[in-house]
Amino acid sequence: MIVALLSLFALNAQVGQASEREGKSGTRARPTSVAPHETGYPHVEVDLSRQRLSVVNDSGSVVKTLPVSSGSGKLFTSEGRTRRAITPTGRFTVTRKIAGWHKSPLGMLYYPMYINQGVAIHGATSVPRRPASHGCIRIPMSDAKAFFDETPIGTVVLVR
Repeated sequence: MIVALLSLFALNAQVGQASEREGKSGTRARPTSVAPHETGYPHVEVDLSRQRLSVVNDSGSVVKTLPVSSGSGKLFTSEGRTRRAITPTGRFTVTRKIAGWHKSPLGMLYYPMYINQGVAIHGATSVPRRPASHGCIRIPMSDAKAFFDETPIGTVVLVR
């Protein structure tokens, strides 16, 4: 499954680069020269300071990057509780995935992949290059389904 994940990410990155060379616009994911924090196994890294998600293969190469929008740090109230919108940092794993749209107490999530209780990586219509969510990690709608399909349950996600 991990080999398929990395193969698809590599293929998507090549297609994205070809589309950009041909002048087609959009939010295509593409490889980057950013060095991963950890190597030696396939995983996902989220850099909150840069608002970027990187997919790392088993040889330590970043094979795909996506823009993200993480927790805004603002206070919000949901289900009678007031909390601060913070994306937790640390080492997590994808524990649950829901295909398609999912209604949550805070709104609609597209192809969510949960990493820490109610915190998910999911597609969203708004992914500004700044923290703006209630704590989830938003990714572009155009990349959400492919990322969901290519990221198995158990995948390690490092959020820094």
